[in-house]
Amino acid sequence: MRILHTSDWHLGRSFHRESLLAGQAAFVDHLVETVRSERVDVVAVAGDVYDRALPPVDAVALLDEALARLRAAGARVVLISGNHDSALRLRFGSALFEAAGVHVRTSPDRSWEPVTVGDVAFYGIPYLEPELVRAAWELPDRSHTAAITYAMDRIRADAARHRASVVLSHCFVTGGQASDSERDISVGGVAHVPLSAFDGVSYVALGHLHGRQRMSETVRYSGSPLAYSFSEVGHVKGSWLVTLGGGAEFVPAPVPRPVGRLRGELEELLTSPRHAAYEDHWLQVVLTDAVRPKSAMDRLRARFPHTLALSFEPVGAAPAAQPVRLSGRPEAEVALDFVREVRGEPAAPEEEDLLRQAIEASRVKETMA
Repeated sequence: MRILHTSDWHLGRSFHRESLLAGQAAFVDHLVETVRSERVDVVAVAGDVYDRALPPVDAVALLDEALARLRAAGARVVLISGNHDSALRLRFGSALFEAAGVHVRTSPDRSWEPVTVGDVAFYGIPYLEPELVRAAWELPDRSHTAAITYAMDRIRADAARHRASVVLSHCFVTGGQASDSERDISVGGVAHVPLSAFDGVSYVALGHLHGRQRMSETVRYSGSPLAYSFSEVGHVKGSWLVTLGGGAEFVPAPVPRPVGRLRGELEELLTSPRHAAYEDHWLQVVLTDAVRPKSAMDRLRARFPHTLALSFEPVGAAPAAQPVRLSGRPEAEVALDFVREVRGEPAAPEEEDLLRQAIEASRVKETMA
């Protein structure tokens, strides 16, 4: 059995206001060709298919095309919802899709209901918001670990009937490396699930983190198909081609436009031949000139037309107050920093609890949209 593990397509996402749809469409072309050339049996999509609960119509059209083409190429598709997806909307038509060989799992209570392909059972654990399943599942606490453990206990019990088992899950496994483009999923300040929660199955196809990662020989993140932040400079994007019982190899995806970072004085950046390789990159540039150059962005774009982000850090100048980093940080941390800045003192413990509850309630509401 050959499985192509992919995740975090984030269809409809933009990159510093630049549309990524053409690059995402090229990735779909690449997936279809890989399915054909490698004789893939199942494509496993581990969540965050869309970038938001209400995706734009062109993103919906691209997903429709992708599923039809993957199925026509000969692969079954197993797909779960992630924390960016609306589980209810992604579920639309899933009963009809099932008959066509496209298996969409967005309901927590179907996590241990297998999709059987030959003698292999596939289990789709959608993103589990602990607050939504805690009462029904009588969880001992409101945590991702408790929710995943509950689902995996039932999966392991059912998987004993099958020769091999594959689990798709959208979560943050302890030890994983985050980037700036993932949305925080902390509950009570904790986002991680221990790797041991996934013991006892043949392979675990993870989604959520945007860099490819090998958590163990049988537990992996495929990462996103494109770079969605400058923190992903150096990432190799693609999918895992898994042969059950025979290991996994990474299949790099096409790079429609690389991302890069440059730092230095403006004149040196504009004239040095060593920067020629960056002329077609989407760029984040930090200028270190002692005096801020005039029309810096316009001048940079004369050589680097795809410069998207520009900041200034003059060498030798008095240290300026460092801007608070927002991207990649939990919302609660950012909000608590704001309270501390405005008040001159941190929030009281009961205020911090209330703030975290409000943020988590907002995320639950979005998950149910």
